[in-house]
Amino acid sequence: MLVGNSWTRSLEPVSGHEHTEVDVPALPHRKTEVDVDVSLRLRTTSGPGLPVPASLHYGADDPYAIHAVFRGGDTDVEWVFARDLLREGLSAPAGAGDVQVQPCSDSPDGRPRVLLRLSSPDGNAELEADESDVRRFLRRADALVPPGRETRHLDLDELIARLVS
Repeated sequence: MLVGNSWTRSLEPVSGHEHTEVDVPALPHRKTEVDVDVSLRLRTTSGPGLPVPASLHYGADDPYAIHAVFRGGDTDVEWVFARDLLREGLSAPAGAGDVQVQPCSDSPDGRPRVLLRLSSPDGNAELEADESDVRRFLRRADALVPPGRETRHLDLDELIARLVS
């Protein structure tokens, strides 16, 4: 039973001892997800680009992945890629597949930006994000699961069960 900021638990008597109650401090709720809204600009061949509302999601239950959700029209589009790819792309070009990240040096307003290149059979897109938004997201994700400690957050039994079912 929760009483104030602690749990009160009745313990069954052990032979020869009296019935006792013990106060155990309640554990604070630990956040296991990070969500950050970011404003992206879709690069176009002419003009300043088109705004694309998006959010970046990171969860301790999937510690290697970032989920980027791009909102537009009737359908949201989600891309999943490695957290390390986003981190590496802040300082140098990173990625050799469908997702590539790199610093953006030709931003029209001169502010530090990150370029996210997405490639699929349906087409390609180049999106710019404020570097400060990306760094803020990564700081929060790293505080949740520090780099190099991802395996401590994997539920291997659940993963194996999903693979064999």
